Amino acid sequence: MLARKRIRFAVIMLILLICIVFVQIFVAFVLRHPLKNEHVPRKFGATYMTMDNQYFELLNSLIEEIVESNGDRLITRDPANSQLKQNEQIMDMLDMGVDLIFVNPVDYESIAPALVACHERNVPFINIDTTTAGDGYASSIIMSDNYNAGVLIAKDLISKRKSAKIVILYDKAISSTNLRFQGFLDTIGQSDLQYSIVYTASGTTLLHETMVEMQKFLDLGLEFDVVLGCNDPAALGALAAIQNNHIKKDVLIYGIDGSPSAKMMVQQGYMEGTAAQFPSKVAKLAVQNAYSCLEGTSVEHNVKIPVQLITKENVDSYNVMGWQ
Repeated sequence: MLARKRIRFAVIMLILLICIVFVQIFVAFVLRHPLKNEHVPRKFGATYMTMDNQYFELLNSLIEEIVESNGDRLITRDPANSQLKQNEQIMDMLDMGVDLIFVNPVDYESIAPALVACHERNVPFINIDTTTAGDGYASSIIMSDNYNAGVLIAKDLISKRKSAKIVILYDKAISSTNLRFQGFLDTIGQSDLQYSIVYTASGTTLLHETMVEMQKFLDLGLEFDVVLGCNDPAALGALAAIQNNHIKKDVLIYGIDGSPSAKMMVQQGYMEGTAAQFPSKVAKLAVQNAYSCLEGTSVEHNVKIPVQLITKENVDSYNVMGWQ
């Protein structure tokens, strides 16, 4: 009897040991291979008109940071201001099977075929910083209040000069700079003061190319005392051309972005002001709406982020070395 009890005890212990080992193996397997709620990484695409711009560099890094924190991936492409190349990039992203694309167009009209392709393949896209000809297909449009950026600069000019000869540098292919230009024109037009536009360059907002355009104007020998660059690189390009020509007269130079470079020039007195964008807010809302779209939740179609004018009177209250 004693021998049988010992055998029975040994068998029970062996079965118990086998069960413990089995449970340990099962737990280890589940931890490595979850049976439920396993995250399948999503792929997002992003293409901006150019990455040769502090604003788009930061905007992309902020979007990427949020996307990757969710265990997903952002594929970014730089069309280097070529709409043909950007359209090709969007088609490549569609072939890669991206779930959603963040788009900032080189040319707001010529991008339409690529956006139609997104719609036909049921891949949502979100417009960043500007509108496009395909806005009807866009899931959401996240951008700064570009029209009001022009208004704020015009109001500042009105408070400082009762007459002015103005140079304007913008890109007519970019709807955001068109809106800034229009907001400025509408506001000075309502003032009944002596303002005249003596020169307009409507083909670029890149620093070096704008510098060349400003030099063309300076070679004409015309009088001017105000420059509006419809983004900060345009304003900085104009400033560089003016300095290269050793022009000492009092010229008010305005930009739009609120970039660290422009704020530093405002602080040092080389620029009069810059209408600041808030890329951190744009990025956060863009990604928030992107995930909502993919989850089937309705989002606000048109979102405008307020802008603020930075001048020498308030620049020290901002982070000059960084963005807002």
